[in-house]
Amino acid sequence: MDVLDLARWQFGITTVYHFLMVPLTIGLSLIVAGMQTAWVRTGDRKYLAMTKFWGKLLLINFAMGVVTGIVQEFQFGMAWSAYSRFVGDVFGAPLAMEGLVAFFVESTFLGLWIFGWDRLPKRVHLACVWAFSLATVASAYFILAANSWMQHPVGIEVRDGRPVLTSIGAVLGNSTVLAAFPHTVFGAFCVAATFLVGISAWHLWHRSDDEPVWRGSLRLGAWVGVVAFAGVAISGDLQGKLMFEQQPMKMAAAEALCRTEEPASFSVFAIGDVASPDCEDVKSITVPALLSFLAHNDFSSEVKGLDELVPLYQERYGANYPVDERLGELSGQPIDYVPLLPVTYWGFRLMIGFGAIATFAGVAALWLTRGGRLPRGRWFPIAALASIATPFLANSFGWIFTEMGRQPFVVVPNPSGVDGVWMYTAQAVSNSAPGEVLTSLIALTTVYGALAVVEGFLVRRYVRAGVPGVLPPEKPADQKHDTDEHDDEKPDAEKKSDVLAFAY
Repeated sequence: MDVLDLARWQFGITTVYHFLMVPLTIGLSLIVAGMQTAWVRTGDRKYLAMTKFWGKLLLINFAMGVVTGIVQEFQFGMAWSAYSRFVGDVFGAPLAMEGLVAFFVESTFLGLWIFGWDRLPKRVHLACVWAFSLATVASAYFILAANSWMQHPVGIEVRDGRPVLTSIGAVLGNSTVLAAFPHTVFGAFCVAATFLVGISAWHLWHRSDDEPVWRGSLRLGAWVGVVAFAGVAISGDLQGKLMFEQQPMKMAAAEALCRTEEPASFSVFAIGDVASPDCEDVKSITVPALLSFLAHNDFSSEVKGLDELVPLYQERYGANYPVDERLGELSGQPIDYVPLLPVTYWGFRLMIGFGAIATFAGVAALWLTRGGRLPRGRWFPIAALASIATPFLANSFGWIFTEMGRQPFVVVPNPSGVDGVWMYTAQAVSNSAPGEVLTSLIALTTVYGALAVVEGFLVRRYVRAGVPGVLPPEKPADQKHDTDEHDDEKPDAEKKSDVLAFAY
């Protein structure tokens, strides 16, 4: 394998792994903030138990997300130095904003929240968790703004062959990020909601003493999941229509639409190789005119296929790669503008399919717990636990489709924007020896595998511990009085050990 393929594998493995933590952190942080708000307003111990239990799992996931996320920006200089030089004048602003929000606001208020139990006034402590949660969402917005610029460059002018930022407002207000952000946030809520449903169902099956906590968590997760999937569907439809305008090749590849159709039908699935020249013949079930609606909001418009788009791309952006020694064997060779069709076609459908399964799990949970009922059969907790994986997979396949669907570009040309601003992925890679990149790929994959074991162990440990693992049961009034008298004789450090037990 050459440097380009190794760098792609390295970035793909580490990024997909990191993004497993991101949506859970975003969705769970806001849900935990809502739980603590309910506790402050009502004083109900159930909400305090929910806050501390799910907050513990949030902290484990957040810590792993920080560790794995640091590598992402280092990779820009390590394996993609040419790309870093090309986009550096643009990415500096949004990534600096993300760094300020992530490492200052998030870390500051997260620390105050962890160590502020019984030390800060309730409402001040509550404000800390909301500040941390909203900063997490803001951090995601700045990252998405940078990624969206790669998908649709705006707010720049070309100087000496490189894009230079002229309007940070245009970058932050990019139509692409305005569509991608709600889709991502709703997807994060789907992940967190299914996480709640699966773990709560397992505890209900074991008939835990904290039944109100688990029933409340299960129904909260189910409602959040159902509403979030509706948001994912609506925002995804808007995002898809925008992609048909900005990246028509990606959306034609998502459908494996080899020939232009008017109206265009939507393929539900295919049996056979969608990358074959007669790819239209392998589609088994199609919905007439649905692709036209998804593309242009009507059932009669034309959707251009790959056979028509390839000549258009060759005319606009060239039929051959530039003659450049950095391109190696690709220097001066014909450009293949068609993404890997099996990845885009099936990635798009797996994203939708796994999202639908997660929604069905939420609907089933609401139905089975209606009117105070509790599901007692063994099948439900097993199915609920298995469903935890489905929104994670939906998010992962969605990002794989988004990133691989824009190949061969790492910075996609804006069809209605500044001329001459694009970069081929083959031009973006560092001038490194294959052995160097292979070594870092093996090392990072090994480390990430070890981190997965650590996170799995910690999550399993605290899930099985349940509420008593983070909130000891209340003692009878007479025992409370005796304990309070003895507590007065203890050193201050021992008195506060219950607070520090929530942190690590």
